[in-house]
Parts: sequence; C-alpha cells; structure tokens
Amino acid sequence: MESVKIKKILDAYFEGTTNLEEEKALQNYFNNGKVADDLVQYQPIFAGLKAAKEERSNKAFTLPKSKPKIIKKQWYSAAAILVVAFGIGSFYFSQPHYSQEERDALAAFEKSKNAMMLLSENLNKGAEQLSFVQQFTVTKNKILK
Repeated sequence: MESVKIKKILDAYFEGTTNLEEEKALQNYFNNGKVADDLVQYQPIFAGLKAAKEERSNKAFTLPKSKPKIIKKQWYSAAAILVVAFGIGSFYFSQPHYSQEERDALAAFEKSKNAMMLLSENLNKGAEQLSFVQQFTVTKNKILK
C-alpha cells in the first residue's frame, strides 16, 4: 500500500508538482534503507540529494560591496531631462523664424496662389463649355451636309 502511495508522489515529484511535505516524505522513505524492490532504482537520486544537502564549503569568500542604487536613479533622471531638453530645443530651432517683411511676402504669395487657383478653376469650366460647343458644331455639320 505504501509503495503505491510513494509511486504516486514520485510521479508528481518528477513532474514538479509536489510540495515540501511530499518531498520530505520521499527523502525519508528512500534514505531509511527499507525501499521496495521496484523503487530501488530511485534510491541513488535521493542519496545524492542528501549528500549535496550536507556538503559545506571550506573556502571563505567575500561579496563585493554594492553601490547604492539611488545614484543610478539620479543618473537616469538626469539623462531623461537632457533627452527632453534636446527634443524641445531641436523642435524650437527647427521652426523657421521669419522677419515681418518675409511674413508679409508669404501672405501675399498665399493670396496670389489662391487667386491663381480660382482663375484655373474658371478656365477649366470654360474649356468644358468649349467642348460642348465643339460637339454641337460637329453634330450640326453632320445634319446640314
């Protein structure tokens, strides 16, 4: 009966779905020496885990001192301010700055352009009317001949 329960826990262990209590039960079962014959093949795994758990290092080591992370945040803030300032400055300086005379000339140019567009539209309407007159002339000549 216990062998069936251990097999289920072992399957869950290999799928990675066991909790700490089940893993502790598996370790106790495989490390006590009374293992079922069909489960003996798994005993070296748990013996190795027990040995690794008991293993200690004799070598002394020191961790490097970590710098405060606040300074990094300050540098990131400063960099962000510089990027925003650069963006605003480039936008401001990319806009053309015209003198009053140049602005008056641009306004006159826009008025001239609008007048030319109106004249062009009216000429195109007149050209359409001429095509009707030409069609009328062609039809008249066919009837009178």
